[in-house]
Parts: sequence; C-alpha cells; structure tokens
Amino acid sequence: MTFPAIVFSFFIATLLGSLLHIWRGGSLVRLLLYLSLSLIGFFGGNFLGEALSIGFIKVGTINLGMGILGSLALLGLGYWLSPENISQS
Repeated sequence: MTFPAIVFSFFIATLLGSLLHIWRGGSLVRLLLYLSLSLIGFFGGNFLGEALSIGFIKVGTINLGMGILGSLALLGLGYWLSPENISQS
C-alpha cells in the first residue's frame, strides 16, 4: 500500500467508527473503542481480501469493499459485546 492509500484507509475507517458513535452515542472511551475496532477491522478486511484474492470494490491498492465489511463486522461485534450503561432509577 502506498502512503496516500494508507491515509485514505485511515480516513474511511475513522469515518465509520465516528458514524457509529454519532448514531449510538456514548462516552469518550466508547469513541476510542469504536475507532480502534474500525481501524483493526478495516485493515484486517483489506488484508483478508488481498490474501484470498477477493477484489470487491477495489480503489487503487485498497480493497475498499472488504475493508468496509471487515470494519462493520468488527464494529458490530464490539458494540454487541461492549457493556451497556446501566442507569439507576
């Protein structure tokens, strides 16, 4: 991957994590969790797509489709497994 491709990948992954945080809300810790899970998922999905030769929505050297799918999968798993805030009544 070239440097511009890495920067663009960081932008897309950060955008996905931020959108989930805007949609579902939460604290700063939850935002950092979403951003890190999104980055790991995006680069993991990109690597998996390259390793398995799956060219789903390729943009230059980035396997954007698999990166987004990996990011969404890890974000969904992280959201599902993260502890919910329990409000006291």
